[in-house]
Amino acid sequence: MPGIPIPVKLAVIKESRPGEDRVAIVPEVAAKLAKTGVDVVVQSGAAAAARFSDEDFVAAGATVVPDAAAALTGADFVAHVQPLTIDEVALLPQGASVMSFLQPVASSDVVQALAAKGATVYSLDLLPRISRAQSMDALSSQATVAGYRAGLSAAEHLAKFFPMFMTAAGTVPPAKVLVMGAGVAGLQAIATARRLGAVVRAYDVRAAAREEVQSLGAKFVELDLETQDGAGGYAKEQSAEYLAKQQELLAAEVAAADVVITTAQIPGRKAPILVTEAMVHGMSEGAVIIDMAADSGGNCELSVAGEDVVVNGVTVVGLTNPPASMPTHASFLYSRNIANFLGLVVKEGELVPDFDDEIVAGTCVVRAGAVVHGPTAEALGLSVPAPEPAPAPATDAVDTSDAPAEAGADSEQGES
Repeated sequence: MPGIPIPVKLAVIKESRPGEDRVAIVPEVAAKLAKTGVDVVVQSGAAAAARFSDEDFVAAGATVVPDAAAALTGADFVAHVQPLTIDEVALLPQGASVMSFLQPVASSDVVQALAAKGATVYSLDLLPRISRAQSMDALSSQATVAGYRAGLSAAEHLAKFFPMFMTAAGTVPPAKVLVMGAGVAGLQAIATARRLGAVVRAYDVRAAAREEVQSLGAKFVELDLETQDGAGGYAKEQSAEYLAKQQELLAAEVAAADVVITTAQIPGRKAPILVTEAMVHGMSEGAVIIDMAADSGGNCELSVAGEDVVVNGVTVVGLTNPPASMPTHASFLYSRNIANFLGLVVKEGELVPDFDDEIVAGTCVVRAGAVVHGPTAEALGLSVPAPEPAPAPATDAVDTSDAPAEAGADSEQGES
């Protein structure tokens, strides 16, 4: 019937990166999206590793199709966790919209392929750090899962109890855990280690983290260094001199710990080295290091992504993609983030992104085939289109130039 909009087709395909068990949309969220004019089409088996069946999606009102090509045919919007592969991009309809953790500068070949398709592409790792965007903040939601997983991994690898035990044979002292980086993942690691009964100390370069650490019952480690608070609640990148002094002062803390959990990352940069080889050699035999930054180079000098390295009796765990190891709840949280973002770009069953919205614009990497994200365009040797001039304010507009800016979202050190 004329005048009735055709629902937006949202495609969900199986993640192709090895070890990636998450799915971008779960059945519960698919059912809610259906009420907003979004038809979810899912590749069969796409969510099996996250423990959601095809039958679950059918019951939620989604359509299940046999393969990725069928799911992507005619898709208006594609939700994914990892960047699409070049082969998957080739299956996209011309002009489709795509959202994932793209990490566009590192995925320049995929960005070029998407631009050639005339796609509009959003990357959740670029989401502006403002309070209005918190419900879409997939970095924070996945960091929550990662921090919890890191705490459990530490307990699994340590050949000691975490809690104190008082037995007829004697008292077993609690494990001593040091968490480096008190962002979302670090705070969750602290909370998990505390629940397991460990005595926890935590360090962060940002002064704002002190109260959050103490609120969880951990002791904040004070070093004789300037704080390093950066924009948007992140830590800024430290100089070589600062890192050298930091390592020197942290050596005693590391040596005294049974477990060290490192979480420090800065978006778009190699992770800073916090634990040197010399510091590892200073730890007691049987100690454990859980390096949550292994995917971006590692906070420990001896970390190898995806491997457990034993040096002088100390186990260094290069934790990779920890949210994928708890895919059910990680997928649920990520799916909610996607759905909340869709609320900004889908109105009354139509895909109508408002690029005057700072969340939509700030997350956009490619707009209708044009690369609009500055660092990505620079990496590709492209010029960035100049922004359209803002309309002149109406004569009766209220002047808000002195109004305070919105507070940052969860202050974190950039966990991915």
